[in-house]
Amino acid sequence: MEAALRTSSSISPINIQKHLYASLLDGRTADVSLRVRGTWEAVYRLHRVILTQAGFFRSLFTSGFSESSPQNGRRYSGPDVIDVVFDDRNITRAAFELCIARLYGGGPPLHVSPSLVPTPNKPLTPSFPIPVEAPVVPPGHHPATPRFLLSLLATAVYLALPSTAAQALSLILGTVGPMTAIDYLNFAIGKPIREAEESEPKAAVGLEVLAQEIEVTSDYEASTRASSIRHHDGLVAQEPEGLSQRMEDLNIKKEDPSVCFSDNSDFDCHEPCFHYGAVSDKIGETIACWLARWGVDILAYEDSSYNFLPSISGIRYPASTPKADFPVVWNRGGLSAKWVRALVSSDALFVKGERERYEFAKRVVDLRRRSGMDADEEKEWTHMFSSGIYYAHMSLDDIVALSMDISPDTKQTYVPLSVIKAGNWTQALLRHQITARSSSGAAGSPPASPPPASPPPSREQKLGLVMTTADILGLMANDIDQDKIFYPVPSDSSIRLGDSGSIDGSSMDQLFELSSHTVGSKTGSRLTTRESNFFGLQVERHTASSCVASDPTGKSQWSTYPPFRFAVEFWDVDSLKEMQRLHSQTVWSAGSLFNVYVQVARKKGVQLGLYLHRQSSVDPIPPSSAPAISRADRSHSRSANTLPSNLAMSSSPTSTHYSPSIHPTSPSRSTTPVSPATTATTSHSTAYAGTNSIPATAPPISPSSAYRDSRPVVSAYFKISCASATGAALTRFTSAPDVFSVSQSWGWKSSSLRTEEYLELGPEGEVMPKVAGSVGREVSLRATVVVGLV
Repeated sequence: MEAALRTSSSISPINIQKHLYASLLDGRTADVSLRVRGTWEAVYRLHRVILTQAGFFRSLFTSGFSESSPQNGRRYSGPDVIDVVFDDRNITRAAFELCIARLYGGGPPLHVSPSLVPTPNKPLTPSFPIPVEAPVVPPGHHPATPRFLLSLLATAVYLALPSTAAQALSLILGTVGPMTAIDYLNFAIGKPIREAEESEPKAAVGLEVLAQEIEVTSDYEASTRASSIRHHDGLVAQEPEGLSQRMEDLNIKKEDPSVCFSDNSDFDCHEPCFHYGAVSDKIGETIACWLARWGVDILAYEDSSYNFLPSISGIRYPASTPKADFPVVWNRGGLSAKWVRALVSSDALFVKGERERYEFAKRVVDLRRRSGMDADEEKEWTHMFSSGIYYAHMSLDDIVALSMDISPDTKQTYVPLSVIKAGNWTQALLRHQITARSSSGAAGSPPASPPPASPPPSREQKLGLVMTTADILGLMANDIDQDKIFYPVPSDSSIRLGDSGSIDGSSMDQLFELSSHTVGSKTGSRLTTRESNFFGLQVERHTASSCVASDPTGKSQWSTYPPFRFAVEFWDVDSLKEMQRLHSQTVWSAGSLFNVYVQVARKKGVQLGLYLHRQSSVDPIPPSSAPAISRADRSHSRSANTLPSNLAMSSSPTSTHYSPSIHPTSPSRSTTPVSPATTATTSHSTAYAGTNSIPATAPPISPSSAYRDSRPVVSAYFKISCASATGAALTRFTSAPDVFSVSQSWGWKSSSLRTEEYLELGPEGEVMPKVAGSVGREVSLRATVVVGLV
């Protein structure tokens, strides 16, 4: 009796798990055999009680269907045999076997190559631009290649294994880079994964004996059109109704291309579509954010085998790197023409201004045309140059230059002359509206200290550029131009797109809520990112009819003038003292000067503040953030596989967590009046790039001004989109029209800006000081800004 008790007490959970896993490997006491047919064919001897941990098998075995009970009256012994047909080519043998092993509490650990993971020193991954030698996979580990991770995610979602799906998704979002972006995007829009390389193991490592392989039949393709589950006796069993309904609810199914394709889909009409609901959309969302941040820099590398091409910041990339080492992103074979158009048009694309946006679009088109002209692509280019660039915000010199810029391939201008003229006319109308209102308003010097609170915009502060949906409906009755473009005037909102933090422990329902975002702080409205809106990056512009269709209330506001867009970049944010300001370059738009500055605040924990500032035309222009010369000098001695020092550095995206602490209506959304004296003493406390002090700044440059808006107060809506350091996420703050007095700022401070990527924090959460000349983390913060007068 004592011996029996000792034996019983020695049975621990670990021993039970080891026993179950050994039963899997040996096939002992199996009560069901799964005959799997798909991209491979094999029989697996398994145990029902273990399989029912997965939602797929739980519905199969416990929902009262014929598979729920042992088959009686058989003329043979052994476990029940059930045929399972996977018509999803993304489900592979290795991924399926790993999922099964996880149900038994085992399976090989995954090894992700360090060359695929962005690091603080190499935000575009160590394998870019020159691939590094593949590291040796530790014994007993399964190589987690990008292809395998996509297959593992597809398999885990299909089988309803949330823990495995969450792990695969987390690793995918943590390995976004130049070498993986296009493969991940193709998966997100439903394209099948690429063929396996010869070096990839067919079976899961350590589980080679699990499958009893059988010869793949020649009629596999025909068989995949049949039911996913069959009985061994040959009688076709319909897929369980409960399981079918669950798969329908989760949107995990193979779709007919004729019904799943949207106008924005990039498929060949004969390709199958494999979409996994919000999980696919979350990957697409992350890649869209990454492309918006790094797209311009990647083009400079991709095209560098042809020319020495300067980057957006003036760094010239080496042309000696072999072209074969560059991933195809912008060239044909990478992004589709529709995606190129969407990114070039997007407010989130990191380009300095509209002229730079035009030059970028032109370089992409020239690169693609080197491979020959394509009629479908040319239609997209015409659309892109006609609607994706706001020529109304270009100088007259730029407009004249564009009108004479001839493509060597078409012998015509890139932009139709009618579009250029329309942009010039819009610019003239806006100038008339502003100067007429300025001359009729009260003249005089602007106040040095504007009021601390911002009242609703008055009639004098508005230009009358906005109309409601009801107004548009009335104009439609008077035969308004149905193709006239309107731009939405936003309301207060904040949103985080892309890699939004840890998803470990998520349920299937939580995984399938990943691409739905609350964007209205008051209305509770939601944005669902999907391929049709380019995963949240689609620029918002509507015709009169679509304005009416999208707003049944008739209360939304619209402008006929495109907003002003520009990009800013800040270096050495981690060296800022509390409440010290670091400014961007100053820009001119519609008679006013604007810049952006960042601050660090500790009042509610360490937060990063980002503010749009209306610069006084009388006060000195503040110096703008710039990379320190000492760091730029160091970049010349770096090896060819490192990034230029001006490109942003970051921490690993897998450790991020989005915890929004503010909304535009909360106190953290604040106005910051600035007197000229304060501006001179506080914001100019940084040093020029020529010194060893950090953060370094460049000498102030006053932008050219075609005219001045002399009104002391203007009304404007604005949007600031701040990219994460690796580019895998984007935080977008949007403000309804607010009043901007001269030298007044509006913005946000929030932990949702992922301050740990830009600030060196100590063990107690304090900001660590940075000394001049130190070789610490080299971090730049990038943001794009949209401003629209009303």
